[in-house]
Amino acid sequence: MTTESLNIIVTAYGQNLKLFFEAHAVPSQAGPMEKYMKNRFRFLGIKSPERKELLREFLKNEGLPDTETIEDTVKYLWQAGARELHYAAMELLARKKYLHDKKRIALIEWIIVNQSWWDTVDYIASNIAGLWLSLHPEETGTLTTKWMKSENIWLQRTCLLFQLKYKQKTNFILLKGFIEELSGEKDFFIRKAIGWALREYAKSSPETVIQFVENNSLSPLSRKEALKNLKK
Repeated sequence: MTTESLNIIVTAYGQNLKLFFEAHAVPSQAGPMEKYMKNRFRFLGIKSPERKELLREFLKNEGLPDTETIEDTVKYLWQAGARELHYAAMELLARKKYLHDKKRIALIEWIIVNQSWWDTVDYIASNIAGLWLSLHPEETGTLTTKWMKSENIWLQRTCLLFQLKYKQKTNFILLKGFIEELSGEKDFFIRKAIGWALREYAKSSPETVIQFVENNSLSPLSRKEALKNLKK
């Protein structure tokens, strides 16, 4: 987990959202939530259904941030302390109106590598990075090559997972290349992501996945995850 020290701009929108969430904190629930996340992050104690409802209520009253302020708002929320604010920031950013801008990829990379853990990275990969790459497909090769060479497991995990929602449109040749490059990786999150990506693609092309698993040396975890919903 890394965190850059930046001069974060406090936006009125971000500050209002922070105060709104803090007003609905449930301290008795915060401890168990923090424990579940290995005490890596502070929580307000707002569970997912309630958090989503609070964000809907806030958006109904405040609307979405302007495209000009979304980056500062996301970065402010990312540094604001509570994990629920990270989730809210992601859910704000995961909209086409913000992701049509090619330059937005810098912000996407920033939230992947800062305050990193599976709960944020998995959402970013499939809902934000995946959407951005579908809007700018010509950037896929250059960007994923950069991420794969970064040696950052969260950027590499994003390469494996960004196509989760692509279904039949998944570029399996690209995915195979990532898996083959990372198949010897010992990290749990990489091995798990390999299996997850294959399992998801198996919903569209089960025989392709079965054949790939049979013909390639994958970790037991990756194999198990890939074939979980398939008849052997």
